[in-house]
Amino acid sequence: MISRLTGLVTDKNPPELVLDVNGVGYEVFAPMSTYCTLPAEPSEKVSLLIHTVVREDAFLLYGFSTAQERQLFRQLLKINGVGAKLALAILSGMSVNEFAQCVEAENATALVKLPGVGKKTAERLLIEMRDKVPSMGEVSSVGGIQPSLVMPMTSNMEPAQQALEALGYKAKEAEKMLKAVETEGLSTEEWIRSALQAVARL
Repeated sequence: MISRLTGLVTDKNPPELVLDVNGVGYEVFAPMSTYCTLPAEPSEKVSLLIHTVVREDAFLLYGFSTAQERQLFRQLLKINGVGAKLALAILSGMSVNEFAQCVEAENATALVKLPGVGKKTAERLLIEMRDKVPSMGEVSSVGGIQPSLVMPMTSNMEPAQQALEALGYKAKEAEKMLKAVETEGLSTEEWIRSALQAVARL
């Protein structure tokens, strides 16, 4: 199985990206928490921790900037009813620390705000993740990627809305989320992250 990839990000279409590794382009799915750490310049190499999913009809790669993200993703996949798409949406909507806090506080309300998470799923997450949430410490980054890095890119709301829809939000809901941010000059990734954070605060 592939555990780590280091290369150049040649294409971004959240939550997907293409990582060029010595001339071979790997399509990788990544949560927005990882997306927001990607360098603005495509000439700068990045390293992503990889979780590989092998199916009869597909060979899928999921990339993460920290070991904690990948660990939580893997733990979420073990829960009945939680697939890779939902696990990706959960990690896009809140950080590992925020998820751990939700579980510790048994805060189902915050989880239900995430796309694809209904009341029953939220309750299942709280029960089954109680003893599985990774121990929290400082989030270590991979390959020099800093979790707080902000990319000074120019973008608009349309690709951000498409990405939110890909994460499971309905079109009108995604549009409403982005309009609530009302901030110009953000990159696509920053639009998405800001919209997700705004929903979490409601």
